[in-house]
Amino acid sequence: MLMAKPDWLTIKPASTEKYHEIKDTVRELGLHTVCTEAHCPNITECWSGGTATFMVLGDKCTRGCRFCAVQKMAHGVNVDKQEPEKLGQVIGKWGLDYVVITSVCRDDLEDQGAEHFARCVEEIKKQSPGTIVELLIPDFRGELDCLERVVSAKPDVVGHNLETVERLSPQIRDRRAAYKQSLEVLLKIKKFDPGIYTKSAMMLGIGESDEEVLTAMRDLRLMNVDFLALGQYLRPSQHHLELEEYVHPDKFREFEKRGMEMGFKYVAAGPFVRSSYRAGEFFIKAAISRDKAIS
Repeated sequence: MLMAKPDWLTIKPASTEKYHEIKDTVRELGLHTVCTEAHCPNITECWSGGTATFMVLGDKCTRGCRFCAVQKMAHGVNVDKQEPEKLGQVIGKWGLDYVVITSVCRDDLEDQGAEHFARCVEEIKKQSPGTIVELLIPDFRGELDCLERVVSAKPDVVGHNLETVERLSPQIRDRRAAYKQSLEVLLKIKKFDPGIYTKSAMMLGIGESDEEVLTAMRDLRLMNVDFLALGQYLRPSQHHLELEEYVHPDKFREFEKRGMEMGFKYVAAGPFVRSSYRAGEFFIKAAISRDKAIS
């Protein structure tokens, strides 16, 4: 049975002129965005504001997580070796000062796409030196060589999503993913480069308890994670993981407050917050600029 959406679960309309400009450019260059592939509810707001999250390494994922709308295949599409240059071209054209790059999982590739990720960062930095680059990476099965290569490209922020609480992780994530492995990935990023900001995200409303959420938040802080995003799970289709609850905005505000008390530099929490959402973008930009000025 479908659960009725509460009145507060609505998105304010935004201007669409910039949205269509970005949509046309993405299509012309054969690029992919997580905004469209993952059915993100914030697409009009973000694109109208000139912000987009690019998804590299194709649009077919080798993982089978139950919550995700991205198409699944045992083998991904052929990698477009010109994609890093195309990204640099687009970002320079739009004059973006903050960009998020994510990807599907590519377990079928020898390095799981780590070199391609690094090249994307390096090309963006070359073509648009003032752009702050945030990555949202897969776990690379915890392989240190892959993580080290990505970190060596000097992204400003590296995110990896915990997705959910420890008890629910085996039920909703692909068997190759693991709660503790994701925590270890976030810890290793900091060990490779303590100057990089780290970020993670979880979705709520799939059966977790409040205490389990707080425990996961504490676990992330033990890994020295800087930024956290908490959002409402929205079921992409009847074939995906069932929704258990619409979490009230008041509860999100309480988690945000508790997260700041735990020591996160920023917590974005709300029904439409996503890991790649620009809710914390301005804070992150200010934090990075401040730290660069101090150094």
